Amino acid sequence: MKIRQTFAENFYAGDIERQIESFIIDYEPPAGISSVAAGVVPHAGWMFSGKIAARIFASIKNFTAPETIVLFGTVHNIGQVKRNSVFGDGAWETPLGVVNVDNTLAQELLDAAPGLLFDDPAAHDNEHSIEVQIPFIKYLLPGTRIVPVAVLPDKNAAKIGETVAEVVQNTDKDIAAVGTTDLTHYGYNYGFAPAGMGDKAHKWMHDNDMSIINLALDLDAEAIIDEAKKKHNACGSGALAATAAFAKKCGVKKGRLLDYTTSYDIMPDEVFTVGVGYAGILF
Repeated sequence: MKIRQTFAENFYAGDIERQIESFIIDYEPPAGISSVAAGVVPHAGWMFSGKIAARIFASIKNFTAPETIVLFGTVHNIGQVKRNSVFGDGAWETPLGVVNVDNTLAQELLDAAPGLLFDDPAAHDNEHSIEVQIPFIKYLLPGTRIVPVAVLPDKNAAKIGETVAEVVQNTDKDIAAVGTTDLTHYGYNYGFAPAGMGDKAHKWMHDNDMSIINLALDLDAEAIIDEAKKKHNACGSGALAATAAFAKKCGVKKGRLLDYTTSYDIMPDEVFTVGVGYAGILF
C-alpha cells in the first residue's frame, strides 16, 4: 500500500489539534441549510486560511458526515503534472495518523472517465493544495476516506466534476466533494499589480475575487476557467470548476459564500502592496 508522505508540513506546523479547535470554537453552522453536497476551501498556510477551511469541513460534518470525500486539488506544477491524476489506492499521512483512500470509488471514477482521469499517485507528491486539508478530515471526520484528484485548469475540468457526480449518484455511499483554490495573488512579487498599491488596489483585488466567486456561487463551471485565465483570480480554477459542476449535477441550485478574507486582512501592512484572496463556499 502506498502511503503518501507529508510534503508541506510548514503550512500546518505546531499543535494542529489545538489550532483546529481554535478555528471552530465559536463557529455555528449557517442556518437555512438542510444538506451539503460540496465545498470550496483555500490552501494557504493555516495562519492565513485555516479558519475558513476548518469551518467548511465542520459544516460538512454537521450536515452530511460523508463516508468519502472526493478532493479536487489545484495543480501548481503545470509543467510537471500534465494529466488529471487520481491517487487511486493507499493512504495519506498526517501528524494525526493516516487517512485512507477509498480505492473502490477511485477505481469507479477511473473506469467512468478513461482518457480523462489517470491513476497517477506521483502527481500528488510535490503538491500542497490537497495535503493541507487532510488533517481537518482526520480530526473532524475520523473514519472518512478520501479520493484525491489533481485537476488541470482546462476545458475538461467541468466534465470531471460532472462525471464524479454521475458515479456518486449511482452508488449507495454518502459522498461529498471538496475543491481547493486560492484566489487573486496580487502584488509585484507575484508579477500581477494592475491597480498599483494602496486602498484602491486592495478594493480592486476584492472585486476581482468576487468576480470568480460569483461564478462559482451561480454554478457556472464552464465560465470559471476562462475567467481565471483572463483575470488571474484563481490558481485552482480547474478544481473550482470541477466542484461547481459536481454540485450542479447533484441538483444544487446556488452556492453560499461562508467566508472571504485576504492575507492582507489577516496580516496588514501600512500600505497594501501584496495579498492573496481566500474563500469558503458551501454547495
